[in-house]
Amino acid sequence: MLSACKIAEVKNDVFNVSGGAANNADFVMEEKSGVPLIEEWLIYAGTNEGLFAVSSFGNTKALWTGGSVKKIISIPGEKESWAMLSGEGILVSHDLINWEKRNQGLPVKTIKIYENGQKSFVNIMQDLKDLEVNPSNPDIMVCTTSERIYLTRNQGQSWTALAAHPYTAHGIKAVASAFLPELTIFMSHSTNGVHYIQPDTAGARWTRLQQGLELLETTSSSDEVSDIVVMQNELSSSHEIYVSQTFKRRIYKLDWNAKAFNLLWSDQSRFGTVDSLYPDNDGLYFLYEGHTAYLDFNGHMKEQPEITSIINSLPSGLKPNCIIIDDAPSASQKILLSELWLLKEPRDISAEIAANREGIYLPVEIALDRNRLDSYIDLMKKAGLNMITIDMKDEDGRLRFTPQNSDVVSKGRVFRPVDIDPFLAEMKQKGIYTVARIVAFKDSVLAANGSGRYSVWDRNNIPWVASNNERWVDPYSEEVWEYIAMISEELCRRGFDEIQFDYIRFPTDGTNLSDARYRWQDTGMDMESAILSFLRHIRPRVKAPISIDIYGSNGFYRTSARTGQDVELLAPWVDVICPMYYPSHWEQWFFAQAPAELRPWRIYYTGTLRNDRIARGQTIIRPWAQAFYLNVSYDRQYYNKDYVRRQIEGMREAGIGGYTYWNILGRYDDITLLE
Repeated sequence: MLSACKIAEVKNDVFNVSGGAANNADFVMEEKSGVPLIEEWLIYAGTNEGLFAVSSFGNTKALWTGGSVKKIISIPGEKESWAMLSGEGILVSHDLINWEKRNQGLPVKTIKIYENGQKSFVNIMQDLKDLEVNPSNPDIMVCTTSERIYLTRNQGQSWTALAAHPYTAHGIKAVASAFLPELTIFMSHSTNGVHYIQPDTAGARWTRLQQGLELLETTSSSDEVSDIVVMQNELSSSHEIYVSQTFKRRIYKLDWNAKAFNLLWSDQSRFGTVDSLYPDNDGLYFLYEGHTAYLDFNGHMKEQPEITSIINSLPSGLKPNCIIIDDAPSASQKILLSELWLLKEPRDISAEIAANREGIYLPVEIALDRNRLDSYIDLMKKAGLNMITIDMKDEDGRLRFTPQNSDVVSKGRVFRPVDIDPFLAEMKQKGIYTVARIVAFKDSVLAANGSGRYSVWDRNNIPWVASNNERWVDPYSEEVWEYIAMISEELCRRGFDEIQFDYIRFPTDGTNLSDARYRWQDTGMDMESAILSFLRHIRPRVKAPISIDIYGSNGFYRTSARTGQDVELLAPWVDVICPMYYPSHWEQWFFAQAPAELRPWRIYYTGTLRNDRIARGQTIIRPWAQAFYLNVSYDRQYYNKDYVRRQIEGMREAGIGGYTYWNILGRYDDITLLE
């Protein structure tokens, strides 16, 4: 049998394939010398297109092409079986070829499609974050969405939701089950740490379990746990629990009796991700940025470059999310790994048009004044900036250009427009990248159009107006999506380099927020499916990069709390994510440890990297920099040019892809100029 590490070395054109199915030793190959060889399947790779087998000769065969495959787990038993975490939910197989869906009891998300004035619906499985099997009872499995954990006791034939965790915010990352000796379910939450529940115990409830875990700086909660794995001790048959952290390179073992985690390994790096724990008898395989590694239970770590090489040497058409290696070097058993995006080299974004853009938000009034515009272009040159972001649909919903599309004119209101054709021609001539900012769902103009037809409604059956006087259109409305799509198409056609959506979320402010009602919400839709459906509607229509502005907390944590902005769901549909990490907007103690003046650097460095990890490296992260003063305690003490400069230094050190200065008045006296 050829070793798996030889896959990349074998030249496919030496052999002639003579047919067969995807079982081991199923291809008979003939070398040119006439000596028959047997081809064996050594690797199984789950990709966005399905599950594929890779042979000892580097050939591939599709086994299942029903959707994306995120994780595969082995189900122990007399005959080994497999379970797959996919875009179609949970599937089980006894041979890796024939797969049976096992989704009864799992939640469904409804996506709305709007084409040619008609709407239709597609029901998809809620995005499942994790799947694990109990190591001593193969009938017990546990899986989770971002907000609820599900348990099966019959190998997925039916699933039951466990008691809701005590937090309203979405953000579950990992789950596992063990016998201690009672059945115990573990889960990790992005903002609230690790919890466990014993569902067969009377009055079962979730209990926090975080002693010994590294805390997120200046908070009382452990930083996010990326993975939880349960191993059955062969000598005692007891279950042992190991966890890793998403934003700290650390692995721990749980002391169940003491209810405390003990650190097994850390490289003490300032930032780093460990994920995809996979145990064998003597230790754990795991992934961190660019590397596969092995940690024995004495705490000794050794990198596994041969395994990394196998994964990176797969045929170029395969982009695996997860993998089974049947014949791994130096391994005594199969190795199953997921989250393989961690092994990719840092994405080369230099050729992407939206990458490495550093710029300012330019108020429309400045663009309308020739002298002022010239002074800002000069400022940009002195600061080494190459991008302007300008409102084309502002926070009141007013159109700041003159549309050529009469359908846009009928719904919108043109107010002091920029003559965008000569403006864009001049910016292009000067080498300035242009971004059209479109405020999506905060829109007083459209909310008043058609007797409030598009407005968020009030429980008293009238258009809703927030107590702070904001007016919003309904994010569930397909006609609102179409209006924004028409605006975006035209701005793209007329020469903007990028389309950016701000307020691409649900309203979050106002003492009367609970009165808001969404009349366009169709059965089965929630906030996340509304935003996802909107982007799915827009994406094919815009032939330019799309960026979205998000709350800082939605980029810092794995949560869509109150907004519908789930970075994991939205990242595949956009090119750039622009989190607003403004130091003034966090709790004033957050990341304010000594030396406190470095707080802006910490927030932007850490936040930019966290957002990149949550998005799995799929998008450019281009935060908004705070170039404005807010009368809060930290700003009163520290706001100055260093406050702004440190934000930029933090983002540049994180190295993900650019930034934009924000000052709603266009005052940029505090930005860093080139020496």
